[in-house]
Amino acid sequence: MSRDRNPHTPWKVLLIILILVMIGATGVLIKLSWDMASGAAEPPPTQVHDPMDSEAPSAPTSEQTQPEQTTAATEPADPVVASATISAQGDLLMHKPIFAEDSACYSGGSYDFRSVFRYLGDTLQTFDYSLANLETTFGGDDFIYQGWPLFNCPDPFADALVEAGFDMLLTANNHCYDTLMTGLTRTLEVSREKGLDTLGTRLSEEEDRYSLVEINGMRIGMICYTYTTSMSGSQPRLNGNTPVEQPELVNYFSYTALDSFYSQITEILQELEESGAEATVLYIHWGTEYEIAQDANQNAISQKLCDLGIDVIVGGHPHVVQPMALLTSNTDPEHKTVCIYSLGNAVSNQRIEEMRLKTGHTEDGVLFTMTFEKYADGSVCLSQVGVIPTWVNMHTKNGGREYNILPLDANSREDWQTLFQLTDEELSEAEKSYQRTMDLVGSGLEASNNYLNQQKADRIAVYESGL
Repeated sequence: MSRDRNPHTPWKVLLIILILVMIGATGVLIKLSWDMASGAAEPPPTQVHDPMDSEAPSAPTSEQTQPEQTTAATEPADPVVASATISAQGDLLMHKPIFAEDSACYSGGSYDFRSVFRYLGDTLQTFDYSLANLETTFGGDDFIYQGWPLFNCPDPFADALVEAGFDMLLTANNHCYDTLMTGLTRTLEVSREKGLDTLGTRLSEEEDRYSLVEINGMRIGMICYTYTTSMSGSQPRLNGNTPVEQPELVNYFSYTALDSFYSQITEILQELEESGAEATVLYIHWGTEYEIAQDANQNAISQKLCDLGIDVIVGGHPHVVQPMALLTSNTDPEHKTVCIYSLGNAVSNQRIEEMRLKTGHTEDGVLFTMTFEKYADGSVCLSQVGVIPTWVNMHTKNGGREYNILPLDANSREDWQTLFQLTDEELSEAEKSYQRTMDLVGSGLEASNNYLNQQKADRIAVYESGL
């Protein structure tokens, strides 16, 4: 007899097949997941670069770039952020022969003083600020135009000063009252109208007794004083004239009352400090005429001014050049002052043949320069001083007598004769003048600059060290 087949058998087979398919699919998925996880941890393939291929990109590594970044960050910038050079000249001693009718400065009833500065202007233009001592007045037509003993010069002289490149006139000296109060005030009005700053005298008590001049971002305090020839009670006499009517308008001192002078300077220095002055220069009319060495009064006064903190002292009045010195404060040994005792004559008629002093020194002058520098920390320091000897060449030209101030710059010495159109004899006199001046100021100039150069080197070394 035959046996019957189980009716559920086909379904069992199908179920087994489905289970096997699912197991296989699960294995595939597990492998794919493992491969993907392993691939994420692998580094990207390295790009091969042919070093001869300049077009191929090349990304610097951090080790390559880091040294350059460190150098740029630590290399110090120049600590000096600004500089300014001020020039000062001596006495503009306007004797009558300079502008008389037979001179080159007078023609057809009018005055033109440009010939005096014909060879000076280019030199002045190289400085940031220039000044000189006005040893005359602009008293106007109410007074005689003349020289010694009571100086009064025609107004066009101020025009020539502006054109030459001067910025300021020192107006406190023993001749500033030669045309009395009218002339003293008119001198200021004429000068200022022409665009010249003035220092040493003022129009009213409301004006400061000093100037705070801003040059290339530096504020330089400037002061100007003159000695008195005598006192009449509480009023000063200048050049033996009648007592000054309004003495409060003149910065003056008496050799017999120096304590009062020092008190005034102390007050002015305090005012300058409060006004933001970063350095100070004092111009002073003092000393003994025609002496080529400073006198005892000059020595004592300059030392006291150094003790009070003045940075530079510039003297005038003796009509000859006097030495330069580097002074050390008695109250603060760290403070030093450069002092030139006299700048001599910028221009005058004090020729050898006219003078009892037959050495030629009255024909000589100094163009004195002071360079100040400002540092990144805001401090301002005197960095250098310089001298250019000057000589007044008086000669005849086009039928008239002409006076030329010659800047005897050592750098152009071989060209002096051509530059200044000198005869052989005039060239010889210029050479003698140069040597006379350098014999007087050379050692003091060297000492001053040696000190200033060392101070600058020390400041820069500290700056570069980062201290």
